[in-house]
Amino acid sequence: MRLCYNAHAMDNAFPIIDTHAHLHMDQFDADRATVIERAVAAGVTRMVEIGYDLPSSHAAIALAEAYPQVFAVVGVQANHLDNLPTDWLAQVRALAAHPRVVAIGEIGLDFYWKKAPLEEQEEVLRLQLSLARELGLPVVIHSRDAQADTLRILADTARGQPGILHSFLGDWAFAEGCLDVGFMLSFSGPLTFAKLHDLHDVARRVPATMMLAETDSPYLTPHPHRGRRNEPAHVAYVVRQLAALRNEPLEQVAAQLWANAERVFAKLG
Repeated sequence: MRLCYNAHAMDNAFPIIDTHAHLHMDQFDADRATVIERAVAAGVTRMVEIGYDLPSSHAAIALAEAYPQVFAVVGVQANHLDNLPTDWLAQVRALAAHPRVVAIGEIGLDFYWKKAPLEEQEEVLRLQLSLARELGLPVVIHSRDAQADTLRILADTARGQPGILHSFLGDWAFAEGCLDVGFMLSFSGPLTFAKLHDLHDVARRVPATMMLAETDSPYLTPHPHRGRRNEPAHVAYVVRQLAALRNEPLEQVAAQLWANAERVFAKLG
């Protein structure tokens, strides 16, 4: 199937949520306000700004305070465990009390970079999963080269807890495991890459109520902008690809993604 991508075809047609972005990063220092304005003009009327350590979690809240379209997620990810203060979990708890915070994350496991041993990554993940359950917040999960251990921990600690596998890049076996735990799958720019057939298969088979779309800006830029900085307006390409792969009307898919995001991020409403 050859797809024609045109983000402008979605401008102002219906609302879209980018469920995962990092707009606080220095790649956006020169034009952050313009990037957000461009997203809104393209129909991306809500953006979820994701923290991955304590400073980025503070930055996420600052952005959410500055822009009504932006909501924040706070937490400590596996690649950022060096020099954590002894009260780091209490700090995450305090940040999560902010009214613009909609989830705990991104948290999880990363065996690609291996910046911390499994035991430490698992302990930090479990503590934040427990905190999220206590606070009644969903979790945003990062899992890179760690599928088996991610599923083991989620099945043991987070079954039935609202959550998202961020930037899902696995096959159907991993997808089934995540869905069995009750977690949604969030698709990003790589879904638009022609050769990722296993990922396309997952997108076709995932239940409509269990899928989301994101950019992971400034990373994972979709075709046809691959190789350039990603930004929230480009989530339209992911939505379009989901509709094409599932052979479903674009507006129907966009509406479903919006409903799914509001369901898992209950505070978005």
